[in-house]
Amino acid sequence: MGGSGSTRRVTFEADENENITVVKGVRLSDSVIDRMKEPSSPGRQHRGSGAVNDEELKKRIAEELALERARRDSEAQKRRLFGKLLERERISSNEHLTRAILRERAATEEERQKAQRFARQLEEKDRELKKHDAYYKEQLARLEERVNHFFSPFHEEFSAHFF
Repeated sequence: MGGSGSTRRVTFEADENENITVVKGVRLSDSVIDRMKEPSSPGRQHRGSGAVNDEELKKRIAEELALERARRDSEAQKRRLFGKLLERERISSNEHLTRAILRERAATEEERQKAQRFARQLEEKDRELKKHDAYYKEQLARLEERVNHFFSPFHEEFSAHFF
């Protein structure tokens, strides 16, 4: 079929109204049938029953079949190319998503480590504050003891005289 020449034989008949019908299982488009009916072609010969020249008809059918095959091949190629394009887009999207997930995981890990570092620093500051608090409480207790020790004789003497 097509450009290589066809070995398939097709038989056509024309009825009394010049309608062409296919006798052996090949379906023709309306445009092919319309062209087969056109008497304007100079090489076309009409037989007494209105039949079209078999060679010209075979040639037209072969051309039409070749055009149909080329159209189907073109559509199939477009589907394959579109499929490849979709696959590339899917792969690209997956790669982009994977990179974004990895970035987010890295950022999350960095934030977790930063939080741990701040928690350790906070604990360290808390320990220092507790040490300072204990130190100053001890110093305050010593000062109070010294004040009491220093002022105790005066307090006793004062209390004895005024109360």
